[in-house]
Amino acid sequence: MKYLALIPLALFAAPLAAQNQDLGEPMQEGQAVETIEEEGGLTGSVSFEGNLDDLGIAIPAFATDRDVATPANANGTAALGVELARVITSNLRNNGLFKPTGPDSLPTPAFANITSPNWATWSTRGAEMLVHGYVRARSDNRLTVGCYLYDMALQDRLVAEGWVVAPADWRRAAHKCADLVYSRLTGESPFFDSRIAYIAETGPKDNRTKRLAIMDSDGANHRFVTTGRSTALTPRYSPDYRQLVYLSYVDGNPRIYVYDIGTGRQTLVTQSDNPTFAPRWSPDGRYILYSMAVGGNTDIYRVSANGGRSERLTDAPGIDIGGSFSPDGSKIVFESDRSGSQQIYVMDADGSNQRRLSFFGGRSATPEWSPRGDQIAFTHIAGDFNVAVMNPSGRGFRKLTRGWQDEAPTWAPNGRIIQFFRTERNSGRTSLWQVDLTGENERKLPTPVDASDPAWGPILP
Repeated sequence: MKYLALIPLALFAAPLAAQNQDLGEPMQEGQAVETIEEEGGLTGSVSFEGNLDDLGIAIPAFATDRDVATPANANGTAALGVELARVITSNLRNNGLFKPTGPDSLPTPAFANITSPNWATWSTRGAEMLVHGYVRARSDNRLTVGCYLYDMALQDRLVAEGWVVAPADWRRAAHKCADLVYSRLTGESPFFDSRIAYIAETGPKDNRTKRLAIMDSDGANHRFVTTGRSTALTPRYSPDYRQLVYLSYVDGNPRIYVYDIGTGRQTLVTQSDNPTFAPRWSPDGRYILYSMAVGGNTDIYRVSANGGRSERLTDAPGIDIGGSFSPDGSKIVFESDRSGSQQIYVMDADGSNQRRLSFFGGRSATPEWSPRGDQIAFTHIAGDFNVAVMNPSGRGFRKLTRGWQDEAPTWAPNGRIIQFFRTERNSGRTSLWQVDLTGENERKLPTPVDASDPAWGPILP
């Protein structure tokens, strides 16, 4: 098999150095992920007819040319090949669209069959699609991981790609393979190789310790960013994934910080003696929206991401909170009680043309614009709290969850999955959940402690 020259994608993290007493231990250094693809391009067409949720996908263990122990798995590349296939299977199963069968129920193909499947082996297993892959140890101590998607009816390869990763980043290769399969079969943008920030909560209900934490989209590679000496709230990734903005209460005073993921440095954007809420990025990363209560009135402000003078965008009597930009940066959706109850409003990016969107009963809060621009997710409050969506005109209201207290939605990078946090009625414990736009596929994300205020970051480079 011939390859083009290696094409470096990006370094996604460099050593982190704590710049504030509330920052935790430095995160581990990330490595370059390089992509390789077959010479001459790849062709093929999907022959499956029917619903994607009926689509069976066989994902056997990734093969290896020789079983070599690596820092990623002391048992060797053969064992790592099983783990790669398990992660891909879990990714594709959890989004609710496919019915994958993983490596624990399938024979492991020979290395020579990765590019030339033994069709007879798989034709009796009821799968319409086949994912083959391999993992090889390189002389520079990195790993090469290849991923192939085959159409069983056509007995043809649909797409293939490979990546060179550091052993510690083998899960990224698995996520990228799942993204490749998902994108090829759905025509949608990928989202598995992304990260989630959230607030990790511990301690009694009346004295919670709230720390900033980060993990992969499936809950793996979890790490705490802050120590909990000060309360952290409402994180959001910058559009280029390189930074996090969040609200921190130090000595009872609110401060908005920008945390650089690559260096560990924190930059103070703004601080005040007044209550401050919900910092959010503009799509170009130049500005941060936030809300602040002054003299009994809460309004939305805009400040440069580098700090400086804040500009007030709303001035109506009452409480204006939040602020989520449309993807093109032209509009801002927010919540306000100026009508007598919490409702969703929209305005131009300069604060002009403010108008109400929500007219479907109950209260509405925490709006978040989809990265595709076609939907706005929000918390609908009508007795219980539930996640709902509407289109940007205020029509098309749909409730997606049926919990007791589901709130604070955040979108996957492809705009087709929503994450939120759920509070249990009796215990008060909080956890992260995901639901797709059908409202039929809910799943709980694993976190080591209680979790709230999720923020889904962009797809990783």
